[in-house]
Amino acid sequence: MSLITIVVSLIVVGVLLWLVNTYIPMDGKIKKILNIAVVVVVVLWLLHVFGVLDQLRNVRASIEAPSLGMSASTVVPQPGVASGSALTAWS
Repeated sequence: MSLITIVVSLIVVGVLLWLVNTYIPMDGKIKKILNIAVVVVVVLWLLHVFGVLDQLRNVRASIEAPSLGMSASTVVPQPGVASGSALTAWS
């Protein structure tokens, strides 16, 4: 899609939104929701046109905790979990 097509599309959407806001009587809250919805759709469309959304599919998120240089056999105490030495100290 050419840059001229994108700019013309943005101008058309902006003029249509201005016409709706100016000439169609509606509550201010509804106008605000309509404006936000149009802006979100246009931003998502632009991200898709420029290929940003396609690149986000390749991003992988990991929940794995970062390694702090400890081996797998090292036990890290967790808060609220009593270890054996703590139990013997209290009994």
